[in-house]
Amino acid sequence: MRNAFRAGLIAAFTIAGIDIAVAQDTVPAKQLFGQMAAPADLRARSIGFYSRGCLAGGVALAVDGPEWQAMRLSRNRYWGMPVLIDYIEQLARESKTYDGWPGLLVGDLSQPRGGPMLFGHASHQVGLDVDIWFDPMPDRTLTEAERETISARSYVKPGTNVDLDTTMWTDAHSRLIKRAASYPEVERVFVNAGVKKVLCEWAGADRAWLRKIRPWYKHDDHLHVRLACPPDMDGCKRQDPTPPGDGCGENLAWWLSDVPYRPAPKPDKPAKPRPAMTLGGLPAACRTVLAAPDPGSTTVQVNIPLPRARPLAN
Repeated sequence: MRNAFRAGLIAAFTIAGIDIAVAQDTVPAKQLFGQMAAPADLRARSIGFYSRGCLAGGVALAVDGPEWQAMRLSRNRYWGMPVLIDYIEQLARESKTYDGWPGLLVGDLSQPRGGPMLFGHASHQVGLDVDIWFDPMPDRTLTEAERETISARSYVKPGTNVDLDTTMWTDAHSRLIKRAASYPEVERVFVNAGVKKVLCEWAGADRAWLRKIRPWYKHDDHLHVRLACPPDMDGCKRQDPTPPGDGCGENLAWWLSDVPYRPAPKPDKPAKPRPAMTLGGLPAACRTVLAAPDPGSTTVQVNIPLPRARPLAN
């Protein structure tokens, strides 16, 4: 498969028989990382920040496990750091054993080499993020076609932003999220603000885990778990520390109001679209990740120059 880009190409390299022309500052990085079918044969590392980085030595989550099933297999986004794969398997096992959860339907992790995606996420770039559906796993193995076509159900009432449908939500959902947040490696768990409200009311006296539960847009059908950078991993940029407290006060009140969901006022002049992130805007080590051979491959031809000197948010 050959991908040709317009004039201005800087270099070309061959990975697993695929010729890829790399334009350092013109080709969107999502096109480069989005076409990688296999991980980089490198030591496992999260490089950069969750929304500006890449993944070396990614490991695949088994698409079927005793307590989980992976969804949307055609996206090839079931790759992550080994610590993320271990976390998913442990959460699936322990939530079934201790919380009565039938099993996890697992959405997106990262692409084989992380990096920006062609669609769907700004984060999930360094192999430390995973989406888990609120819908429990059925008691049968889903077909490949079902995994592509079944949609995660919204647990917010139609026409509302944060009004949780309590006919769908159960204590088992709350127990699942509490367990998801309970592991020390977890940095954040993003959910709809209505879910956070229910958790604040349900938690009782044990509230320490609530500080990791953060309201965010569109998370009405799944929880998004983000792990912290592994200890002493140079080049992995950690999230800002979680604020103190349980997050059930003034900040949550703002998320439950209509303010976050008001349409933005139309500008007098249309704003110029933000340019797509290029390889030059990612940490320098991501060029090595992109150019590395697949596991088992013995040949790779690489000639990717360093970007022009400029300040980068690495």
